[in-house]
Amino acid sequence: MKRDGLINGLSSILVIIAGLAIGFIILLISNATQAVDAFMTLLTFGASSMRNAGDVLLFATPIIMTGLSVAFAYKTGLFNIGATGQFTFGAFVAIYIGVEFTFLHPAIRIITAIVAAAIAGALWGAIPGLLKAYRNVHEVISCIMTNYIGMFLVNHMIRTHLFDQGRATTLPLPDDSNLPSLGMEHIFSETVGNLTRSSNVNIGILIAIATAILVYVILEKTTFGYGLKACGFNRDAAKYAGINEKSKIVSSMMFCGALAGVGGALNFMNGTGLSLSAVDMLQMEGFTGIAVAFLGLNHPMGIVFSGTLVSYLTLGGARMQVHGFSSEFVDIVISVIIYFCAFVFLVKSFLGSRRSKSDAEPDAEPDAEPDAEPDAEPDAERDTLEAIIEKMNDAERGEGETL
Repeated sequence: MKRDGLINGLSSILVIIAGLAIGFIILLISNATQAVDAFMTLLTFGASSMRNAGDVLLFATPIIMTGLSVAFAYKTGLFNIGATGQFTFGAFVAIYIGVEFTFLHPAIRIITAIVAAAIAGALWGAIPGLLKAYRNVHEVISCIMTNYIGMFLVNHMIRTHLFDQGRATTLPLPDDSNLPSLGMEHIFSETVGNLTRSSNVNIGILIAIATAILVYVILEKTTFGYGLKACGFNRDAAKYAGINEKSKIVSSMMFCGALAGVGGALNFMNGTGLSLSAVDMLQMEGFTGIAVAFLGLNHPMGIVFSGTLVSYLTLGGARMQVHGFSSEFVDIVISVIIYFCAFVFLVKSFLGSRRSKSDAEPDAEPDAEPDAEPDAEPDAERDTLEAIIEKMNDAERGEGETL
């Protein structure tokens, strides 16, 4: 297990280094005189002050949540490319409650907004789940459709209920509808002369970390999570073992939608004045979550670190504009770094195969005389399947060991 963890970590590090190297080459080709300074800004700006470090955590919060959404689906044999639509629905519902439910106490209003965002995301995620379970429609196709349907539907609801004509966005949230910082603004601040500037970091990052722990416990330590993974591993075997595979698929997609919906709420309740625009453009946090999940090897705690890294690079990349690089070029460099992370599984497979070859024992000497009877070795594949089915039966009856 330790060696597997080492390979996982090493593969992610190699992919990050390769992505950064390609980004640096692009900088050199574009403007060699400023390339080194711009690249150093990319690598150091996020850690240059406590305020910047706080902003890194602030911007990491929503992509950690969408990364968890993608990873949860992947662990259960699904590919949730619909996190963008679920994220958008959750964001709209949270903003609506924050703006319209001012009769509630601020603390109750914030909790209500987050819970409602989770429900909205879960309901939107249920659509591809139902289509997959009962009509065998591939979730990638249905998720892409629900992304665009959700975008147009939310834009219509913004113009109908929350439209700010001057900005073509949702109405601004009241200050007491934003997430509290609990004193974190005093930790993540910097003083320049007589001026003290604080980050807008808030308890959203704590919610994201707590959610990652919750996802890990559900997947690895509960019968419910075991049933979800078993269904993703082999639907037919799960059905044979007595697991309702249709309900597990729908439950998985709804849970993924809830995670993305909460990410939308945390993104727009962060106190920066960010509003949801009524334009025909998909929210990129959902797609960034795919790269975050891959870089974190779909492990909940790995996603916390990968989401923070992606946020760190994005913040430093935006600062590269002072060295003469346009905002569009910054996006290109960051995109190369992020999406090169999709090769993390290829690197992991390569390192794993190298390890297997090094650990392989030399072939044994053939017997001088053939055995009179063939070896009565059990069929490993059959035994493995039978063992899986037996464990799933025990888990469903509540008699097996809790995983």
